[in-house]
Amino acid sequence: MKKQVKFGVGIGVIVASMGFLAWLGYGESKTYYHTIAELPTLTGAAKGQRMRVGGTVAPGSIHRLNGRIDFVLEGEGKTLPVSYIGSDPLPDTFVDKSQALVEGHPSPDGRFVAEVVQAKCASKYEAAPGGSGGAAASSPQRSSM
Repeated sequence: MKKQVKFGVGIGVIVASMGFLAWLGYGESKTYYHTIAELPTLTGAAKGQRMRVGGTVAPGSIHRLNGRIDFVLEGEGKTLPVSYIGSDPLPDTFVDKSQALVEGHPSPDGRFVAEVVQAKCASKYEAAPGGSGGAAASSPQRSSM
């Protein structure tokens, strides 16, 4: 009988430990999405949590510094200075006026410290201004033999 009790207690401790670790991992992996306009309104614990913010990269704002890349996101008439400190290279589509999504946390000095930067593909498939967007305009012309 003592063996069964020890086994049951051991299994209970293992299951409780696994549940606690899963709960901790879930809490740390939560990332909330906020707009640039919402950031100044955050208070308390919400300011320090991991979050995602999206916007358009301001033209001429990308500055590559030693150990980080600074740029400015624009959206809803507001701007957000961002410092990217991640180890992954930025995507090729990360250029002026591209849509970007940054993940990280706000710093006390008003900057957003990003650990992950994602950029949307450029709108290279949209019709050129003044051009027709039809398939006939983009198909090659055939020459007769």
